[in-house]
Amino acid sequence: MRVSFVDTSPFWKYSYGPTHPFRLYRLTLTQKMQEMKGLLEGVKLLTPEPIDEEKLLLFHTRDYLEILKMANTGEYRDYMAVYGLGYGDNPVFPGVYDYSRLVAGASSLAAKQVARGKAERAFNMAGGLHHAMPDRAYGFCYLNDPVMAIYELLERYDRILYLDVDAHHGDGVQLAFYYDDRVLTISTHESGRYLFPGTGYEYEMGEGRGYGYTLNIPFPPGSGDDVYTYAFGEVIIPAVERFSPQVIVSQLGADALSGDPLTHWNLTLNSYLEILRFLDSLNLPWVALGGGGYNVANVVRAWTWVLAVLTRRETDTEVPPEWIPLGEKYGVRLKSLAPEDPTGSSSSVRVEVEGVVSYLKRRHPLLTGVI
Repeated sequence: MRVSFVDTSPFWKYSYGPTHPFRLYRLTLTQKMQEMKGLLEGVKLLTPEPIDEEKLLLFHTRDYLEILKMANTGEYRDYMAVYGLGYGDNPVFPGVYDYSRLVAGASSLAAKQVARGKAERAFNMAGGLHHAMPDRAYGFCYLNDPVMAIYELLERYDRILYLDVDAHHGDGVQLAFYYDDRVLTISTHESGRYLFPGTGYEYEMGEGRGYGYTLNIPFPPGSGDDVYTYAFGEVIIPAVERFSPQVIVSQLGADALSGDPLTHWNLTLNSYLEILRFLDSLNLPWVALGGGGYNVANVVRAWTWVLAVLTRRETDTEVPPEWIPLGEKYGVRLKSLAPEDPTGSSSSVRVEVEGVVSYLKRRHPLLTGVI
C-alpha cells in the first residue's frame, strides 16, 4: 500500500499541562514504537504545516478564531470562558493556537494526499479532535480537524464515510454534516446518559437532505467485545454497504479500550482490530486519524496496530527492548502488543444494546431501505 504518515514530532513540544489527561507524549511513544517495529519503513513521512486560516472559516466562526489566537500567548483572560477556553478541559497554554492549526493542517494534508492520488492511505495520529465546535473549544479540542479533512475530500468525492470509534460521541463532526447527504457520519460510543458530551442517541439520524446520513450506536458502561461486534455486524456493515462510500475517514480514539481512566467500557483490541480489518477490506482510499485515549499504553498498542493494518504488514507482538526505558521515562509500561482474550457483557448490557440495534433496524433509513 502507498501510505503517508504525518510525523508527529512537531507536536511533542506542546503540553496541555502536567495534570491534564490529554498527554501528548503518547504521540512520542507511539511513533517510536512504530519506528522500532519497522512499520515506518517505506512509508512517506509528511511534515505537518498549519492550516490556512481562511479554510478554518468553513466551519469555525471568525470571532472564535480571533479569541483562540489571543490565547496563543498562554495568558488567560476571563472573556475567553465564553468560547470554552480556560476550563479544566480546554486550558489556555503557550502555543495553543499554533498547536491547533498544526493539528488541523496535518489532517488536511493527509486528506490532500489521498484526494490527489499521492497515497492510498494516510494516517495523522495527532488528529481526531472531533468535539471542537464552530464557536468554542470543547472536550480537549480547539479546532475540528476531522471536519477540515472531510472538506478537503469533498472537493473530489461526494460519498464520504466518517466512522468514529472513540468512546465519546463525535458531536462536532455530526454537527458539521447533519444536513448533508454526502457524508455518512457513524459514531459508536458510550451512551450520553453516562458520558460526555451527552449526545449521540440512536434517534439522531440527520435532518433535511441529511436525514438518514447520521448513524449513532450508544453503548452502556461495561460493554464488552461480544455486544460491540454484534452491533457492528448488525448495523454498521449493512449501512456502509448500502451507502457505498468512495473514501473513508476514520477517527480511531483508543479510549474505548478497557482500562481507560475516563471511560467505562470493557473492550479489547479484538473489537478494535475487527473494525480496522473491515475498513481495510473495503479497499477504498482511507484517511485515518487519532482521537482520545488516556491510558497511554492502550494508545501505543492500538495505533501501532492501525499502522500495521494500513500498510498491510505483518508484525509480531513483542515490545522492543529498546522501547521499554523510553516508556518508563513517562511511567508507561507495556509487556505485549497482543490482544487480550475477548470480553463478554452482563445480561442487562446485552438487553440494552439489543434494544438499540432493534430500534435502528426498524427506523434508520439506511437499514430499512428508504434511502
